[in-house]
Amino acid sequence: MLAEFLIFLREGLEGSMIVAILLAALRQIGQPERTREVWWGVVAALAVSLAGGAAAYQLLHAYSGRPVQTALEGATYLLAAAALTYMTFWMRSESSHLRGDLTAEATRAVSSHSRWAVASLAFVTVAREGLETVVFSLAIALAAQAWQVAVGAAVGLLTALAISRATYRLGLRVNLGRFFQVMGGLLMVTGAGLLADAIEDLQQLGWLPGAHAVLWSTASILSEQSFWGDLLHTFVGYAAAPTLIQVTAWAAYLALVLSFWLIRTSGPAPAR
Repeated sequence: MLAEFLIFLREGLEGSMIVAILLAALRQIGQPERTREVWWGVVAALAVSLAGGAAAYQLLHAYSGRPVQTALEGATYLLAAAALTYMTFWMRSESSHLRGDLTAEATRAVSSHSRWAVASLAFVTVAREGLETVVFSLAIALAAQAWQVAVGAAVGLLTALAISRATYRLGLRVNLGRFFQVMGGLLMVTGAGLLADAIEDLQQLGWLPGAHAVLWSTASILSEQSFWGDLLHTFVGYAAAPTLIQVTAWAAYLALVLSFWLIRTSGPAPAR
């Protein structure tokens, strides 16, 4: 639930920022009447993202109980961990000139005199955020209960929309740069958990050694099936009986990515 909340909060804010920049760009170049084209693109992007997520979820559960399901889940965990890591660093590096890039693309789209140019720009830009969210959410949904995923996603998205509205309509000053720094660090912890889950699946399939090299067992103290155990498993990759490779990969990933993240964000505080 917590991991889903963080992902939808972060991606919801990114998506709303992109839409706000596109709408502001159209006003800036004197084309406010074309704002509805932006919303056409946004609606289409959300529809495609939802359809893609539903199809992928049904595909995984169609092979329930079979080795191929474990293989698909492991691949999903790996993809989500890699995508989450890459996109978090990418957003950090691109955020400083994101507004300028989107404004330039909006200007080119309007200049093309095509009815669909602006809608296509909005669709491609928002769909990227939507598909990222689908990949992350799908991986977490495989390791959590459905109600926790739904509650975390709904609260995260509503919080993102509330912050966006307060920022753009009510004039609330939010240090978004610092916010994304903190969010990025927290999501790296989730990425480590996804990597550990992927290794667990690969060991179950026999594709990685060490499936029986269990370091400890805390099942009698905190079961993965309990509320807190499930919450920690989803957010940080908690395992009641972790193997040596799982623990090593989890710790190495965190040490590496958090070191780079802290180095990249240790400069002056971003502007509000």
